[in-house]
Amino acid sequence: MPFPEYSDFDGLGLAALVAKGEVSPLDLVDAAIERIERHNGSLNAVVHTAYDEARARAEGPLPDGPFKGVPFLIKDLAMPVAGWPRTSGSRFAADIVDAEDGGLTRRYRETGVIPLGKTNTPEYGITGTTESALLGPCRNPWNPHHISGGSSGGSASAVAAGMVPMAHASDGLGSIRIPAACCGLVGLKVTRDRNPNLPDGFDYAAGLVVDHVVTRTVRDSAAMLDATGRPEPGAPYPAPPKTRPYMEEVETHPGRLRIAWSSETASGRPIDPEIQAALERTAARLKALGHDVFPRGLGIDYRALYAARGPVSGANFAAGMARLIDEIGREPEPHELEPLTWASLKGGRKVTGADAFRALQELRMLNRKTLAAFEDIDVYLCPVMGTPVPEIGFIDPVNLEPKEVNRRQGAAFPFTPPMNFSGQPSISLPLEMSASGLPIGMMFSSRYADEATLFRLAAQLEKEVPWKGRRPRLWG
Repeated sequence: MPFPEYSDFDGLGLAALVAKGEVSPLDLVDAAIERIERHNGSLNAVVHTAYDEARARAEGPLPDGPFKGVPFLIKDLAMPVAGWPRTSGSRFAADIVDAEDGGLTRRYRETGVIPLGKTNTPEYGITGTTESALLGPCRNPWNPHHISGGSSGGSASAVAAGMVPMAHASDGLGSIRIPAACCGLVGLKVTRDRNPNLPDGFDYAAGLVVDHVVTRTVRDSAAMLDATGRPEPGAPYPAPPKTRPYMEEVETHPGRLRIAWSSETASGRPIDPEIQAALERTAARLKALGHDVFPRGLGIDYRALYAARGPVSGANFAAGMARLIDEIGREPEPHELEPLTWASLKGGRKVTGADAFRALQELRMLNRKTLAAFEDIDVYLCPVMGTPVPEIGFIDPVNLEPKEVNRRQGAAFPFTPPMNFSGQPSISLPLEMSASGLPIGMMFSSRYADEATLFRLAAQLEKEVPWKGRRPRLWG
């Protein structure tokens, strides 16, 4: 049956329609396919499609999960799907096809979602923009001349354009929160190991990387985490258990929270005035809602944090590439990796074991200071980005020198990494819009394992600032 209202529903809303028999899973899959075909030529968000497989799954028995019959997309990075390519945005990995689902893919299927395809990502997820030599640039539905963020830019672009109500994403230095901010979505970086990567992930960059989803509503994020965020058998360091389902937190008033806010950056340079003004309006809004809100930074040594992270991430990337080289059976050719990736690989190979472990020790000690900053606050507020959403090509890992790419990234994305280092949950909410009509995301971080507070506060703000009604230029 025709379903023109498809994009107006979130994932739980679509699942409710299926449960009531008002639409079928096949109706939803066909609606999603129609929207992908309508908009993907302009956005380049979806880079692999499996329409026949999705239609067949929609017509068969589905698990009775919270998202039964809901179309879904999976990021093309470190997430195996049986019979699908896993390119990681790289020409070197372009021919890899996975024989079976990964552990988290299986958990997603258990929720009842129907995967339709894979979404665009930069090469190995390195940059905060989704632009690669293999897959090409992914564009922002609010303005296709601008980036959709990275490295989950394809997923964010697809959700913002109404292709699917939510999509898989992952975050190692901001790769869920940055695309969510660019595209006007809800993007939660969960606590370390809240969503276990199961046997596939090899400790995911010493715990810096986590998986979850980008969504249009807070409740979809909560419901998906309720479904997937349980420890795996034999988990070496599972996240502390939640007190109750996150869907109950969404319905709970947050109470009066102590919220510190700041725009401090590692460089000490001020952020864009428009972003600063949006931050100050957000702080004022929180105060009007009855929270105890005050300006205060985290008081951490950002430069030391990033210095310690360098050898850890470099060595980890070299180790990950070694596994990929073993899988492919040869070293990459000069044309098969982008300049920034080559620089990362060469630098990582130079890190000694002693260098890596000393840096890891330093990083863990510094993380204690980040965690300690939350001893007398419930939430820390800052922007997600330091600048308005850049244009396509401004941060270009294919054609710019690596140092210039990193310099520009440092200005655009100065806020997200510390919560990856410490493992704390952190969420981007689309609370503001720029004068040019692009979203501005605000970032809220809480104590280790305390997603509950973030869900309660996010739900309160969602009622105060009903962003679901906003529509980008390319929609539905």
